[in-house]
Amino acid sequence: MPVLFSALVPPDDVVEQVAAALGEPGDGLRWEPPERWHVTLAYYGPDDVETRAAWLADRLTGRASVDVRLEKAATFPGVLWLTVAGSELTPLAHAAGADAEARPYTAHLTLARFPREEPGLAARWTEELAGFTSRSWRAAEVALMTSEREPGGPRYRVARVFELDGA
Repeated sequence: MPVLFSALVPPDDVVEQVAAALGEPGDGLRWEPPERWHVTLAYYGPDDVETRAAWLADRLTGRASVDVRLEKAATFPGVLWLTVAGSELTPLAHAAGADAEARPYTAHLTLARFPREEPGLAARWTEELAGFTSRSWRAAEVALMTSEREPGGPRYRVARVFELDGA
């Protein structure tokens, strides 16, 4: 069974804006390539695509599209990420199943990973991206994604797309 999660995928111009802000990274961090950038709503683990898609369709029916914006960088232990602003994002994530997770939902877009014992590796980027703000966009769909292990990192694929109601 594939590993599944639901996510918002930023539009191409926002991805380009983030990539431009990063320039030529490096610094000993393991950078996520732009084609893997997403904002996770909920993680499901190994699951059947059809069963999860039916469940998710039921949970998302009638949900409104949401305004989203990427902002300054922050860190979790071992992870450099951009914060995500959007007041309706957390309720959408909970509808998608984030409320079933043990930890509170924190909307973010993972940029890079680093050894937990070396948090200073990300310090330059939290400072450099402190004033970063992407353009806002209306997220009008939720993607059910699969994650497959491959050499060089996971490969994410869109299994299904669920349209959200326009505002």
